[in-house]
Amino acid sequence: MASISLLRSVIHLVAVTSFALGSYVIDDTNGLGRRFDGIGGLSGGGATSRLLVSYTDPYRRQILDYLFTPNFGASLHILKVEIGGDAQSTDGTEPSHMHSADDENYQRGYEWWLMKEAKARNPNIKLYGLPWGWPGWVGNFTSSPYTDIQQSVNYVLKWLQGAKQVHNLTIDYIGIWNERTYSIPYIKLLRKTLDSSGFRDTQIVASDGKFEISYDVLRDAELASAVSILGFHYPGTYVTKYTLETGKMLWSSEDYSTFNDAVGTGCWARILNQNYVNGNMTSTISWNLIASYYEALPFDRDGLMTAVQPWSGYYVVEGPIWISAHTTQFTLPGWKYYKHGSGAGHFDQGGSYVSLTDGKNLTIVIETMTHDHSKCIRPSLPPYDVKAQTASFILKGQFASIKSLNVFYSKPGFGGANSTYFVKKDPIQVVGGQFQLNLEPDEIYTLTTSPLGKKGSYDAPPPPAPFPVPYYDDFDVYPLYSEAAYFADQSGCFEIRDSGNTTRGNVMQQVATSYPVNWCTDAHTPISYVGNHLWHNVSFSVDANISSPAGGVMVAARLQKGGCGLVSTEGIFLWLFANGSYALSTDILRYNVLKSGSTPVEANKWFTVHFEVLDSTTLTIKSSINDKPLFSYAAKEQLSTKGFVAIGTVDYGPSQFDKFTIFSAF
Repeated sequence: MASISLLRSVIHLVAVTSFALGSYVIDDTNGLGRRFDGIGGLSGGGATSRLLVSYTDPYRRQILDYLFTPNFGASLHILKVEIGGDAQSTDGTEPSHMHSADDENYQRGYEWWLMKEAKARNPNIKLYGLPWGWPGWVGNFTSSPYTDIQQSVNYVLKWLQGAKQVHNLTIDYIGIWNERTYSIPYIKLLRKTLDSSGFRDTQIVASDGKFEISYDVLRDAELASAVSILGFHYPGTYVTKYTLETGKMLWSSEDYSTFNDAVGTGCWARILNQNYVNGNMTSTISWNLIASYYEALPFDRDGLMTAVQPWSGYYVVEGPIWISAHTTQFTLPGWKYYKHGSGAGHFDQGGSYVSLTDGKNLTIVIETMTHDHSKCIRPSLPPYDVKAQTASFILKGQFASIKSLNVFYSKPGFGGANSTYFVKKDPIQVVGGQFQLNLEPDEIYTLTTSPLGKKGSYDAPPPPAPFPVPYYDDFDVYPLYSEAAYFADQSGCFEIRDSGNTTRGNVMQQVATSYPVNWCTDAHTPISYVGNHLWHNVSFSVDANISSPAGGVMVAARLQKGGCGLVSTEGIFLWLFANGSYALSTDILRYNVLKSGSTPVEANKWFTVHFEVLDSTTLTIKSSINDKPLFSYAAKEQLSTKGFVAIGTVDYGPSQFDKFTIFSAF
């Protein structure tokens, strides 16, 4: 029995007799375990940081600090980004650096900007790129990027070269094709091409999906040599015995994907520990980095923090930021895990612990999560049976003589209780290499010799506010090739381009040239959302210029679904064709046409379309072209009741838009 003075120093001390007592040795005498490779976040898969780039300082700077600045917030070690492919990849499309084979541009999108911001805060952060979709030409307009593997390898190589030559970014890791079929010849050719093109240090992660590649790595020595890291998605904290037999570095290269409330926070705490304890995985990357895409799009708030209102500056620092800090602020990639049974394992009464060291400092991370995190851990696991317990730790080896450990503590607020995150407690005294810690269910501790650890903070951001109406954008204030604020492309790709007309200035132009090698079901109609998913009644207009006699444009309201569900969304769509006709439909596929007729619209001539949906006693849909009435439709059938506003094109032609105006919306 420890002395009374020692017992009083133990955090949350209660009588030892009320807890089951377990003893756990932290010992490096017989060597250490696997190398720790870091904790990361994923921007993309897809368009998950779309609204972040539209925030203004100081709020954008503050958000980035919470994500990337060392010893402040999440202090992430890895930033993984989507290599945009003009394809829908979960919550939107991200632009490709090569819309066509003869097109090459490295100013598009926001991933370059995000990587540079991360590097500015932490020069040692690791960067990781992965394709979800591919422009159609890369796959020779088939459903696979492997019809011409040299062409696909060159496409990825161009992205790496653009990162280095244009943005001075070194990409540390490159993936294959997110959660889709991998090609062994492609992987081998990619490795050879990287080596011969000055990217020998860029490591290949394969295959960002399931475990099947483990069998191929065991059978194929050349493939094994090409692949540095086996990366798996949502492994449920376990890997297969064949995976372990490869001897490769093992990562959970996409994980979490859970609403960032208390339950999701607890989930993140569990997998950060148990991916190593159960599966020997030495890196875990969250999908997603930050929930910065419109509410009502798929997987709302599945990020480490939330930032969905760039117009107000409002954002929320969620619990997963501070759970990340429990590991990231007291370790770095290159540290070593302790071996299982001598520094890593499960507690007798539930929960887990891991220990890490750089040879100078010791960090122990403890979690005792109980809740069912089936949305996060796949395949789903039942609730963990974790009981109150006393853990008795015995330090052996190089840290046997330390006198104290600094302590940081968190407890997610399940069931409406208040949450406690990343609170610095009084140090634990270590006597003769031993100390005890009383553990309750649903707690997270970091015990460390490191003097670091800071719960960074800023003054509260502005309060939330609805999307600003009336709203106007003539697209003249943006750099060329960027995306207009608040527009969220859901199919195709809309960029700021020079109109070629000195009186009109910049315009927003649809620039994807063909249907992509898609990742999920992608609408054949390019479309970009804006506004609020709760809007019932709207009145808006936009100037448009159809690029070809066979083309057309579209305006829409009350769009209910986006992301991979876009193709089945309900809404109210007005299609304007350059052949002088129009159609009013309730779906993006134009299966259900409510009304049709003729218009004065022509190709290569600017016109203004006004669209209004008003529901008072009767739902009335109206439109005009150049201030002349086109139609008024009183709906007798039940139509979509609420949703986003959108503009789009009939085909993949380069039609243009200007002077977008929302007059009213509610």
